[in-house]
Amino acid sequence: MCYPMKISAPLAALSIALATTAAAQTTKPEVLAHMNETKATYEDIALKIWGYAELGYQETKSSALLQSQLKGEGFEVKSGLAGEPTSFIASYGSGRPIIAIIGEFDALPELSTEAWSPTRKPIPGAKAGHGCGHNLFGAGSAAAAVAAKDWMKATGQKGTLRYYGCPAEEGGSGKVYLVRDGLFADVDAVLHWHASDRNLANPQSNLANKSAKFRFHGSVVGEQASQPRNAIKGMEAMDIMVALMRDQMPPDSVVQYALLHGGQAPNVPTMFAENFYYFRNHSRLLAEEGFRAVVHAAEGAALGTGTKMDYEIMHGNYELLPNDTLNRIMHANMVAVGGFKFSEEEKAFAEKLGHSLPGARTAALELAETIQPYDPNPPVGQFSTDVGDVSWNVPTAMCMAAVTVPGVPLHSWQAAACTGTTIGLKGMMVAAKTLALTAIDYFQQPDLLVKAKVELVQRRGADFKYIPMVGDRKPPLDFRN
Repeated sequence: MCYPMKISAPLAALSIALATTAAAQTTKPEVLAHMNETKATYEDIALKIWGYAELGYQETKSSALLQSQLKGEGFEVKSGLAGEPTSFIASYGSGRPIIAIIGEFDALPELSTEAWSPTRKPIPGAKAGHGCGHNLFGAGSAAAAVAAKDWMKATGQKGTLRYYGCPAEEGGSGKVYLVRDGLFADVDAVLHWHASDRNLANPQSNLANKSAKFRFHGSVVGEQASQPRNAIKGMEAMDIMVALMRDQMPPDSVVQYALLHGGQAPNVPTMFAENFYYFRNHSRLLAEEGFRAVVHAAEGAALGTGTKMDYEIMHGNYELLPNDTLNRIMHANMVAVGGFKFSEEEKAFAEKLGHSLPGARTAALELAETIQPYDPNPPVGQFSTDVGDVSWNVPTAMCMAAVTVPGVPLHSWQAAACTGTTIGLKGMMVAAKTLALTAIDYFQQPDLLVKAKVELVQRRGADFKYIPMVGDRKPPLDFRN
């Protein structure tokens, strides 16, 4: 026979308090308070994804972990979208408005290092690292989505909230294929954030980017040829020609490349050589123009060295299209959330890590404590992202949160050492809270969404037609191989 358990008065009071807290998420302060109570869950997810450190289109564990969390929170999840096995969309609610929050989770190659280490200590067996904080991006955006969902449930708010799990931002253009397949077509507003060493929410543009792998093949000239034409000579000639053409390329262009394959032995003719080129510009049209110049250089190099060349476009991203209407709301919410202070342990780590930087660290730790003033016309950001394609199709707002020691550049082992620490986790929650509060505002202000759409059309032009820079190719699922 079972008897009802007798609950002590303090325990009963605690149970009632917890139940009340869980239910009372109808105001912004209540939403923030609940996010503080549940943040440990998302910190744990962020650190697990940091440990997985999976490259683009290979984020099997990271994607599955986020999907499981969102399913457990009542979201309906659809995965494997647009030909991308690790992509997914988690949805809650129905009808309009439709507000989307973007999450990413891919790592960067060659950045493996231990967290909290002021000198580089690669993790045995690991090659990649989260030098751009996408472990925080994926988990923080999930925390924001769940908080906004809980608010919708508590208030009875109508509409649809979506979390877009987007793979391969770092060079694979994962979102481009989602946009191309129409998976953002019905969305009213998109929210995303980016890792930084400071907190800001300006309507910033950035650099469009197009890339390709160029492959040179050696050839035998005539039946009696004693030496085949070395593929390396074609690749070297291309690199020299591109360098010589820099002053004839569109202004503000950025050209980057990596040698992927250059042979095995100096005394054996190399029959295959490969490099990987990025071409960036503040305008996608100028990026396309500059990319064509790189292709012409490769064609001329092959012709001049008697080798053969082919190339494969790897990715192409539009520049971000700012939306002042949406970003002003996001900035106000980031100010309300505020930054964070470094603990004594974090200060000591920052001091030691600074010695690994050229010229030592110069940025003040106070950058993490404050929110930068709103700038409606900020300088063009010197980075690229496939969110650019989203922003030309849907009104999009972005914020940046301090997740590294101020002064530490992204895409570095130092950044990877930070994104697995409490510094990264604190910054992640600044972004998560900002996104959650901003999503709430968007749901409550339908007129704002109309105004944002008007601004989008004005900025891109009434005759705009979206043409993906990747053409009709399928997602390059093996681009990191």
